[in-house]
Amino acid sequence: MVNPLTYVFRSKVTEKFEFSDIELEALGSELKAEVNQVFGHSLAIRELDSGSDNSTEIEISNLGTPHYDVERFGISFVASPRHADVLLVTGAVTLNMAEAVLKTYEAMPAPKFVVAVGDDACNGGIYRGSYAVLGGVDKILPVDIKIPGNPPSPKEILRGIFALVKKASG
Repeated sequence: MVNPLTYVFRSKVTEKFEFSDIELEALGSELKAEVNQVFGHSLAIRELDSGSDNSTEIEISNLGTPHYDVERFGISFVASPRHADVLLVTGAVTLNMAEAVLKTYEAMPAPKFVVAVGDDACNGGIYRGSYAVLGGVDKILPVDIKIPGNPPSPKEILRGIFALVKKASG
């Protein structure tokens, strides 16, 4: 018979992880300094899918993983637009989602910023001209920054957020 305690007290099965993305660390350090100065130590983001294919959401989700860990730079994703400084919109705005996008924006406290993430949110992408699509986010909201790509990488999204913070500071 196998002793059940052998499974509880066995050695670690994972290797030691060393983060070595110098470009990301440099960008993150600059971003953190700007967020501290402009937004009082924290930037709250509400992500809104207005009709996307979920590829951009996967890249945004990656920002919260241990590899990118954007919270160490003072950025957090919030569940309510009432707590958000920034609305991060993904996907082309479908006719069915237009009202929800407007209500989400209206629920945000001022000052509020809008970032269009991905080609679909920037200009309608491959869905442009469809009978069910209004277009990019700029058709119904004032967009401060556009981050193109299909989908943009997490680093590109961070660069876009950095550009927004720089724009807000000056």
